[in-house]
Amino acid sequence: MHTRSLGPFTVTALGLGCMNLSHAYGAPPSAEQGEKVLRAALDAGVTLFDTAALYGFGANETLVGRVLKADRGRITLCSKGGMGGVKGDDGVTRRVIDGRPESILRHCEDSLRRLQTDVIDLYYLHRWDKKVPVEESIGAMSRLVEQGKVRTLGLSEVSAATIRKAHAEHPITAVQTEYSLWTRNPEIAVLGACRELGIAFVPFSPLARGFLCDAVHDVTAFDAKDIRRAMPRFEPAHYAANLKLLPGYKALAREAGCTPAQLALAWLLHQGENIIPIPGTTSVDHLREDLGAANVKLSADLLQRLDAHINQQTVHGHRYSAQSRMEVDTEEF
Repeated sequence: MHTRSLGPFTVTALGLGCMNLSHAYGAPPSAEQGEKVLRAALDAGVTLFDTAALYGFGANETLVGRVLKADRGRITLCSKGGMGGVKGDDGVTRRVIDGRPESILRHCEDSLRRLQTDVIDLYYLHRWDKKVPVEESIGAMSRLVEQGKVRTLGLSEVSAATIRKAHAEHPITAVQTEYSLWTRNPEIAVLGACRELGIAFVPFSPLARGFLCDAVHDVTAFDAKDIRRAMPRFEPAHYAANLKLLPGYKALAREAGCTPAQLALAWLLHQGENIIPIPGTTSVDHLREDLGAANVKLSADLLQRLDAHINQQTVHGHRYSAQSRMEVDTEEF
């Protein structure tokens, strides 16, 4: 497996995003299937695993902790706090962003217990709580480092300005944000800030939530709880326009001698040595396909044509709803 540097850690160039084993795209797979995917990743040599308190409201961390416990010493384990589930008076658990120092400390303790580990290698602030100065949230996280409960810190879905403020409070090891051929927002300022400050960049949803692996054709068939139902790009009118990009994209994949999914991941790997994508999947076969992207070499000409074919001007619709756009702190095209 090819490797890259993630702060003090040497990790595989492609990690595993564990979210959809418990969360987001409709009914999650069984715990048995989730375990199969995690074990297949271990067997393939993957050393970077990414989860969060939010995913399945703790269920994902519980699964990851149980399955990976025996191999804890040979992996880099990442999780996120500052956003999770809170049960209301009506008994319904809802997503809440909470970056108060006391909440951050409590979230970490809960994650450590579910993950069955004494320390989290990379702990992200999942969302910046705009009611709390980011320096206060990062200050609390730095105390976790001092206590030996966390080794390094990261940020998710933040702007270049916020990265600089946080990094001045405590060194930031990684920034995690959506990035793919069809989501280029990090190119505005975040990628430059990360390069300048020596921060690794970890793209999530590198396969455009299924679009770039040619897996989504009928958006009306989404499960009622599928988060893509609230994303403008997957609204029928926008998606019909986006589907017109696929034939040309698949032709470029054939030219590169790889699958569409591998082309999307290879494009990301070619954007810089500090970039470490974390594709997720519920399928062992798709996992193995994704990992093959590390061996795909793309010419400068093919990269240029890819850039021209799928970019912020050719994709229709925002990536997030208006409400979700208010919750993130990223530069937007």
